[in-house]
Amino acid sequence: MNEKPKVLVAGTFDIIHPGHLFLINEAAKLGEVYVVVATDENREKYSGETPIVPEKQRLEVVKGLKNVKEARLGRRDNNTLKTVEEFDPDIILLGPDQKYNVSELREGLKQRNLGEIEVRRLKQYYDKFELTSSSKIKQKIYERYKAKKE
Repeated sequence: MNEKPKVLVAGTFDIIHPGHLFLINEAAKLGEVYVVVATDENREKYSGETPIVPEKQRLEVVKGLKNVKEARLGRRDNNTLKTVEEFDPDIILLGPDQKYNVSELREGLKQRNLGEIEVRRLKQYYDKFELTSSSKIKQKIYERYKAKKE
């Protein structure tokens, strides 16, 4: 029996939007999708702000998405390569706007004897709708709230 490749995607998944679904669905075209949801602390470390939606709630939502085989929270120690090792994927699919440096990731994988894992970046943005990122959704909410206060 031929097993489907394991495809690993990661992100904050703060306010689920069509771009998230697009990433997961594109990953599903490559194999079974496994998702790492960033912890609140790690998201704050990387971006300077905590997510709106708490990590356990974000994880619960991602687990319920079509095409997600398994989802779990990222490591508290932020050891990304250890997380990759635990999932043992065939492919890592990065979103088009994720800040990972593909060359550095590949080098880190080689150093951990995980060089056989293919690293790809989704080149296409999902732009069918206006609100295609959590940031854009938050900005619209803020503007609407601010306008009501004036």
